[in-house]
Amino acid sequence: MTALNTAPPEWHKLANRLRDHVVKLATDIGERNVFRPRALHAAADYIRGEWTAMGYTVTAQGYRVHGVLSENLEITCPGTRNAGEVILIGAHYDSVQGSPGADDNASGVAALLELSRAFARLDCGRSVRLVAFVNEEPPFFYWDQMGSTIYAKAARARGDDIRLMVSLEMLGCYSEAPGSQSYPPLLRFCYPDRGNFVAFVSNLRSRKPLRQLVAAFRAHSDFPAASLAAFEFVPGVAWSDQLSFWRQGYPGLMVTDTAFYRYAHYHTALDTPEKVDYAAMAKVVDGLQQAFATLAA
Repeated sequence: MTALNTAPPEWHKLANRLRDHVVKLATDIGERNVFRPRALHAAADYIRGEWTAMGYTVTAQGYRVHGVLSENLEITCPGTRNAGEVILIGAHYDSVQGSPGADDNASGVAALLELSRAFARLDCGRSVRLVAFVNEEPPFFYWDQMGSTIYAKAARARGDDIRLMVSLEMLGCYSEAPGSQSYPPLLRFCYPDRGNFVAFVSNLRSRKPLRQLVAAFRAHSDFPAASLAAFEFVPGVAWSDQLSFWRQGYPGLMVTDTAFYRYAHYHTALDTPEKVDYAAMAKVVDGLQQAFATLAA
């Protein structure tokens, strides 16, 4: 993938900032979940501090799981023309038990923070909301104590007009090696066998905004991208926070390096910061920022 010493200067700086975020979350803080509450709270405080330093007002949605305070954190860049229409970008900051969670999902949080930095300088027609979700990993995934489930239910109750929800789920693993990419059954005949691309994945109901976001990404980036709109029962398609928004009737999709279909250290103690390809990730984040700005305009 793109080497740092051949990348444009702005990608070099972005890659360094992404690395700093991942190291802070996955090394300095480490495994972070309700079973290690001090680490979970340290991760939330880090995100809160980064956003505050960028000039944002941070809102917390708190609730308790096993007696432990859990917080979804959000910031908003208000739209200048259609402020009621929301593009929501989210990433979960907890890690599974037994893993420091560098790619899963410190990489997604790092991307969220750097997208926030970019949006702090932009004026958009629609509002852009950025949310750090708690408790995405098992044993909470799919059930009512999942942070994004709590959030999406509240958004529906408020009547929030979320035009698209995007989950940033593992963005740090890329490979040019033949055979480095696997798939659910049959899909391997339709997609590359090298894990050198970023994937955009949705359910069938969200295929229109999926096409729009992928087109915007490709218009601004030459980084390889693949897309899939599929049934929710296809393994992996629903395995992140977009599921919570689908359940509330909102369109949503996931941007990912395809997780366990590519990354050998998924949900293990070896998911550490040196495994992340920060140069490639910087190019992905740069393309995402411009694509989201296009949709928000």
